[in-house]
Amino acid sequence: MKIAFVGKGGSGKTTLSSLFIRHLASTEAPVVAVDADINQHLGTALGLGEGEAAALPSMGAHLPLIKKYLRGRNPRIGSTDTMIKTTPPGEGSRLLRVREDNPVYEACARPLRLDGGVIRIMATGVFTEADLGVACYHSKVGAVELYLNHLVDGPDEYVVVDMTAGSDSFASGLFTRFDMTFLVAEPTRKGVSVYRQYTRYAQDFGVTVKVVGNKVQSRDDLEFLRDAAGEDLVATVGQSEWVRALERGRPGPFGALEPENREALRVLRDAVDATYARRDWERYTRQMVHFHLKNAESWGNAKTGADLAAQVDPGFVLGESRGRLSV
Repeated sequence: MKIAFVGKGGSGKTTLSSLFIRHLASTEAPVVAVDADINQHLGTALGLGEGEAAALPSMGAHLPLIKKYLRGRNPRIGSTDTMIKTTPPGEGSRLLRVREDNPVYEACARPLRLDGGVIRIMATGVFTEADLGVACYHSKVGAVELYLNHLVDGPDEYVVVDMTAGSDSFASGLFTRFDMTFLVAEPTRKGVSVYRQYTRYAQDFGVTVKVVGNKVQSRDDLEFLRDAAGEDLVATVGQSEWVRALERGRPGPFGALEPENREALRVLRDAVDATYARRDWERYTRQMVHFHLKNAESWGNAKTGADLAAQVDPGFVLGESRGRLSV
């Protein structure tokens, strides 16, 4: 299952995504955690030191390796130079699994022992001054989009992505790559404004958006979020001394997280697991192709000098029945 955490800056989305990852890890579920925020803090939220988090390999820096591996023997892709972030898989492409070992994980992921389990953590790489005027941030998250486009995940497997703040992810098709998008909202007008933007964008693509209320301290806070989000509000999280200790670098055992907040995380997992029965691989593949063709026409063909529409394999549908292709 693929899960995104989004929200405005300062809403607490990184904190909540890290708590959700810890909750999954505590049950020994297989988890890949991906930091796709322009300001990368997921590693430290999961307990890494600043130096350890900074030392995580950059997916963007390994993009040539990722492209070469995923291309496999796909005859529709002439070279890795013609692969862009939306290039879809086809017959001959290599597909990825959550639980397997492969060169992409070897280069880009690091194991992290966490609350009774071991997860993989990956990061897009920070956006530096050297990138200004040369590349946009979407060139960094392109590696994440390629990863998700070639990923075949099943039930009880989780890829959790901490997205960039605000509605910036709508500049690409990345927002359609998830089974569940949790929007973290504070009980303020600014806090719910991103929710309204997301629902407007998402409604045409069948994207499931649910709201997690954060920093909820009173019944008035709860009622405000209910009025704004209605049935989309699935859980709320209040102030947490456990989180405060984590932010000071002195976290206790995860089991010491407040019972009401642990219950909220359980509700989030139940909401995620319930989406599996509605998964539509054909729609997922169709949306992938839709955004690839848009990117090809708007900039991809000109940049690569190739007709990228020819990369689309009309008979290919991504799905769990697909075996792991090899070269």
